[in-house]
Amino acid sequence: MKSFFKFTFASILGVIVGGFLLLFLGIMIIAGIASSADKAVTVKNKSVLEIKLNKSLADRGADNPFDELDLPGTGSSSIGLTTILESIEKAKTDEKIKGIYLNVSDVSANFGGIASIEEIRNKLKEFKETGKFIVSYNNFGYSQKAYYLTSVSDSIYLNPEAMILLLGMGGERTFYKKFLKNIGVEAQVIRVGKYKSATEQFFRDDMSDESREQTMAYVGDIWNQILKGISEERGVSVDRLNELIDAFAIKKAADAKKHNLIDGVIYQDEMNDILRKLTDIKEDKKLRKISISDYAKSPDADFKYSKNKIAVVYASGAIGNEQSETAIGPELANTIRKARRDSTIKAIVLRVNSPGGSALVSDIIWREVELASQEKPVIASMGNVAASGGYYIACPADTIVADKNTITGSIGIYGLFFSGEELIKNKIGFTTDSYGTNKHSAFGGGYPLMVVPVSSRKFTKTEKEILQDIINEGYDTFLTRVADGRNRSKEEIHEVAQGRVWSAVDAKENGLVDVLGGLETAIEIAKEKAGLEDDYRIVSLPKQKDPIQELIKDITGEAKTRFLKFELGDTYRYYNQAQSIIDLGGIQARLPYEIELN
Repeated sequence: MKSFFKFTFASILGVIVGGFLLLFLGIMIIAGIASSADKAVTVKNKSVLEIKLNKSLADRGADNPFDELDLPGTGSSSIGLTTILESIEKAKTDEKIKGIYLNVSDVSANFGGIASIEEIRNKLKEFKETGKFIVSYNNFGYSQKAYYLTSVSDSIYLNPEAMILLLGMGGERTFYKKFLKNIGVEAQVIRVGKYKSATEQFFRDDMSDESREQTMAYVGDIWNQILKGISEERGVSVDRLNELIDAFAIKKAADAKKHNLIDGVIYQDEMNDILRKLTDIKEDKKLRKISISDYAKSPDADFKYSKNKIAVVYASGAIGNEQSETAIGPELANTIRKARRDSTIKAIVLRVNSPGGSALVSDIIWREVELASQEKPVIASMGNVAASGGYYIACPADTIVADKNTITGSIGIYGLFFSGEELIKNKIGFTTDSYGTNKHSAFGGGYPLMVVPVSSRKFTKTEKEILQDIINEGYDTFLTRVADGRNRSKEEIHEVAQGRVWSAVDAKENGLVDVLGGLETAIEIAKEKAGLEDDYRIVSLPKQKDPIQELIKDITGEAKTRFLKFELGDTYRYYNQAQSIIDLGGIQARLPYEIELN
């Protein structure tokens, strides 16, 4: 028996010691990866900068060594717009970079990504002015977004069997009214503004006239901008492009070549030969391609240290109760407050890429933006989307800058609540009985399903009136915030508000936007308003978390999300949208729907 306990104890001790050794070894490996990521990359002479965009395009690049691993549960699998823009800018004067090779089949980005693509495209046009080349090739064809980006190239090539589908911009919206009725749930909606169509999917079977009107207006503006850009680069008129698209005349590489949308139909080895000639590399030698992520780690000869700073504060994602790399929370207000109090920060650029969300949290952030604008220049830079709550937090800025393909506006508020009286009482068989010390103690009923925000009964007439008053007051506050920020009357703002979604081009016409441009435009304006000339450096806020800590968090707390994204790929967004339906409840200042422009 003693031997049994001795061997059992030894085995347990061995497992524990072995576990600690494996943990220690894992930490050492992780630390090694992290430290190696900090090493500078040497750029060889006659190199070509390769831009793939095979990861999701985010506003801000993450300094995370595990991104390169592209494993489930590690890294964010994204590349930052700022990383791309800075790399192209650096390559303009880098004698070792002979040109840019665009190897882009599609562009995955939040809220459609058109404005981000426009910023990259404009930076590429600047690069071309140096006399260096830009060529494009892909084995798998081009999506509309990818083709729009690559149309700026000197030459565009495509695999003979690859497809290029130009279809125009459109899509479908799903409506849940009948589904909710079938399961015994009814949406109770309180809203302000005839264009605030965020809740229509729950009580209609189709789009309202107002919803269709605003959608066609901004989609039409964006599509016209894309056609105009392609026309200017390829020498094909906008009318002719529309004719080809309506006739479904562009399907394969040969069709695109025939109609002058690309320059050649070739294979990868032939593309490599072209790159060798352009970079003066001998036929038997290997091409010197360098990726964006590696090039970003190479030394920047033009970098200058300065105590004067312009803070770029990133506000990315829906507005809610928690702050993260992909969501905006109350912590952002603390970040702006610290930037306001930091005497070395001479100006703030608030980069907004958000469809909105919580009206309360939007107001908390608005307050800090308003206070900051009273002490130093604050410039708002709108990304793909800066609407509803996203516009709310931007409106106190001295200047609002938006890309011409930004979607903005949606100044309005709604309340969305679900009543499951039929489901709970008749289908499931629950019964409820209310009690309380005061008249409204049982306001809105109970939530017997616990994890699902479905109330046990409909609102009474009095409850609806109370909620409508709250929504009206919230809308009035929203109008006041915008009117004060834009130096206009509430009546003037109401005319362009009412939940209406605008393209940035129209938003500039109606006074909601001051300047059309990207993040670099906003930084330039901030520099001028702060009187900095060239004596400044950029700092990005909020500060990013340590990648080791993030990895541990991924493994322990967010592994489910990471693995779902990894397994579901592009279809994860549909799962996420279904999950977010529950989060749409309560009082919101949010864009009416998810934006995905193909």
